[in-house]
Amino acid sequence: MRKKLIAGNWKMNSLKSEAKALAEAVFSKAKTDMPFDMLVCPPMNVLGFVAELPHDGVFIGAQDVAETQKASGAFTGDISAQMVKDLGADWTLVGHSERRQYHGETNAIVKQKAENAINAGLTVVICIGETLNEREAGKAVEVVRNQTRECVSALANAENCVIAYEPVWAIGTGKVPTTADVAEIHAAVRDELAKVLGSEIADKMRILYGGSVKPENAKELLNVENVDGALIGGASLKADSFWAIAEAVK
Repeated sequence: MRKKLIAGNWKMNSLKSEAKALAEAVFSKAKTDMPFDMLVCPPMNVLGFVAELPHDGVFIGAQDVAETQKASGAFTGDISAQMVKDLGADWTLVGHSERRQYHGETNAIVKQKAENAINAGLTVVICIGETLNEREAGKAVEVVRNQTRECVSALANAENCVIAYEPVWAIGTGKVPTTADVAEIHAAVRDELAKVLGSEIADKMRILYGGSVKPENAKELLNVENVDGALIGGASLKADSFWAIAEAVK
C-alpha cells in the first residue's frame, strides 16, 4: 500500500522570521511514526535555515533546481541540485505550472531537472497538469499523458520520484475538479507510468493531487482512487490548515 504524502509548497512567501514561525508550528506536531509522510518546500532564501531547525518526521524540499547538469559554474542566479542537497534538503519540486507558465519551461527541461535531482540524491516531485483551455477542448488526459511520458526519466522509481497532478486552472482559484475528473486523470497517469517504467514501479509510485486543496475538501480528494496525497499551496502557509489537511488521511 502506498503511504500518502502531504506536501506544502510555500512558493515565494516567507522572510526568515515568518519562515521560522511557520516551520516551528508545523514541526512541533510532527512525529516519526505518522501514518503519512510530510514535506515542506520553503523558498530558497530560507531553505537552509528551515532545514537546520529540528524537523523529525518532516522532509525538507526545494521548489526547483537548475537545468544544467553541472554542480557549479557560470550560471548566474541558478541553484544546482547539488547545492540544494548541500543546504540540507532531500527533496525538490520540478515542473510546477508557474515555472512552465512564467519561465517557459518545457517537458524536456523538466525531465533534465528531474534527472539532475535524482543524480544528486534528491527525491523529485514532478508537477504536471492541463490548462483550462486544454480541459475545455477535451485534451486533459492527452496533455497529462504526454507530460508524464516526456518528463519522467528512466532513472525514476517509486523511491526517488513522485508525480503531482495540478490542473493549472485550479491552482489558487478555489476551483476544484470533480472527484471523477481527478480519478480519470490519476488513472491515466498511472497507466502512462506503467508504459514508461513498467507496471511494478508504476503501482508503487505516488501520485499527488494539487489545486485548491483545503481542509474542507481534503478528505474527499484524498479518498479518490490513485490519489496518494496532496501538494498544497496557500493552505500550507498556515500550520493549522496544513495539519487539518494532513489529518484527513485515514
